[in-house]
Amino acid sequence: MPASKTDPVAETLYSAAVDTPVGPMTLVVSSRGLRSLHFGALPATVTAVASDRNTAPWRRQLQEYFAGKRLHFTLPVDPLGTAFQKQVWSVMMDIPCGETRSYGEIARAVGRPGAARAVGMANKRNPIPVVIPCHRIIGADGSLTGYSGHNGLTTKQALLDLERAAVTRAAR
Repeated sequence: MPASKTDPVAETLYSAAVDTPVGPMTLVVSSRGLRSLHFGALPATVTAVASDRNTAPWRRQLQEYFAGKRLHFTLPVDPLGTAFQKQVWSVMMDIPCGETRSYGEIARAVGRPGAARAVGMANKRNPIPVVIPCHRIIGADGSLTGYSGHNGLTTKQALLDLERAAVTRAAR
């Protein structure tokens, strides 16, 4: 995920709503890829032009994912964040669908083995939940830990269950 060379305030962003099994979501797309994904409506702090045309590929991939027909997202992402956050998010995107990793495992993968809490903060600030699969990050003891998405741990468990079922179907 390269750093954005365009001033994010000056660019046009496009948005669209997507109905999902975990509730309505709103996606925001820049000219470089998916910028953010929100549970519910678009926050007042985000200015975007409603556009079915500019968001259609992402809406299609999200609908396929939630239908259990897609295990990997293939379109570009364009999240805003620090270099460390982007490094963590990139590693998270490499976690296979239906699998989990601990905060410590992610910290080791980014070369900062003592930074599990910093990984947790990067995870919490993930602007593209589901696509950057923060729901796949669990506690060192295997327990589900905080999820700032809609309905918290209930949604996290639902996403993991959906993925495990899709992986099982794909393996048949």
